[in-house]
Amino acid sequence: MLTQLLIAERMSSQTCHGAGLNLAAMTAPILAAATFCITVTAVQLTSIAIAICRFRLAGRRKPLSDLYPPVSLVRPLCGIDNYADDTLSSTFELDFPNYEILFCVAAATDPVLPLVKRLMTANSQVPAKLLVGDERASPNPKLNNVLKGWRAAAHRWIIIADSNVLMPRDYIQRLFASWRADTGLVASPPIGCRPDGIWAEVECAFLNTYQARWQYLVDLFGFGFAQGKTMLWRRADLERAGGIEALAKEVAEDAAATKVVRSAGLRVRLIDRPLAQPLGRRSAAEVWNRQLRWARLRRASFFLYFLPEILSGGVPPMLAVAFLAGAFGWPLMLSVAGFAALWYGAEMALAAAAEWHVSPLYPLYALIRDLLLPALFVAALRGNDFVWRGNEMQVERMRMQRRRMMARVRPRVQKIAAGSRRRLRSLRERMSSP
Repeated sequence: MLTQLLIAERMSSQTCHGAGLNLAAMTAPILAAATFCITVTAVQLTSIAIAICRFRLAGRRKPLSDLYPPVSLVRPLCGIDNYADDTLSSTFELDFPNYEILFCVAAATDPVLPLVKRLMTANSQVPAKLLVGDERASPNPKLNNVLKGWRAAAHRWIIIADSNVLMPRDYIQRLFASWRADTGLVASPPIGCRPDGIWAEVECAFLNTYQARWQYLVDLFGFGFAQGKTMLWRRADLERAGGIEALAKEVAEDAAATKVVRSAGLRVRLIDRPLAQPLGRRSAAEVWNRQLRWARLRRASFFLYFLPEILSGGVPPMLAVAFLAGAFGWPLMLSVAGFAALWYGAEMALAAAAEWHVSPLYPLYALIRDLLLPALFVAALRGNDFVWRGNEMQVERMRMQRRRMMARVRPRVQKIAAGSRRRLRSLRERMSSP
């Protein structure tokens, strides 16, 4: 009888011990999922609130002064973009007293030439030159195109602006308004407008409430990144770094510009309100290729900043919410839909507050964007090639950088793995012990 009681007590003890282990095993993933979901949602909502406050404050500022120095405006051109007539015409309509325009074209057969010549004739009151020639000084065709404009610039202050930027009348004043004593460059990310079709709407979701928002958040903390769409330079700053040719140190001239400015102990600052880029019609391939090009360039130039992108977007926290709903018995579809409404509703509020384009179907377009983000991340890691305006290019030094990074990370990963194996063995021993 006593033996039977001892056996029953031991079996009961083992059952309780196993239940405790099972409870701990179940609780850990739930806590991890809940912590991840709460953390990323807090970051999402905080970043949106900061962006809304910044853009609202920018809209309340006093009118900008006209007491700025003369400027040379360099616009590299290649082909005809959507709304090219509007974007190039805006170059001549700036409310600035003293500026010159330098249009740069690589080939005399470029289809944009007739449009540029017509605009120059119609706006002869604005000093403008058309520079044609292809100097191969770097692997970057855009930088090669800019070289002749930089060298021909008559003024100490130079703006390099892409052909698809739609310039407001106070474009130059707004760039100067962001300049401070510690500034080496003022830039602006593109904000998509005038989308035509589902994929242009998806590109708006990429450009506006995702990429521009994060750029303005890091700019607030003094870590601004140059964006090649618009860059205001003081010529002397770049000349001290080796001249315009210094931007050939990276495949992307804006990545090189960021590093040049930071190495001089200066800051890249963003314009208070980003500038519009009319999108027009976009295909799925065009959106994918553009985002993949940017992802590979970010990986090449700023690898550590690139790595957290795997956790960005709304899909990872939505999966966490689905897991939590299953664990607690919540209605699955209602839980995920409610979280998505919070996530994408906040992004819509940002777009509305900043007066950016936002569609009633925005949650659908943003969800497509977020579904593409993991695929873009993996594709950026797996390849080096991309195409820019018909030019096949390659992200150089990528394999070497990846090997160096893995050599630094591998010992830490091995140490963590060894510790995990020890903890697993210890857990197994406790489970098997009487």
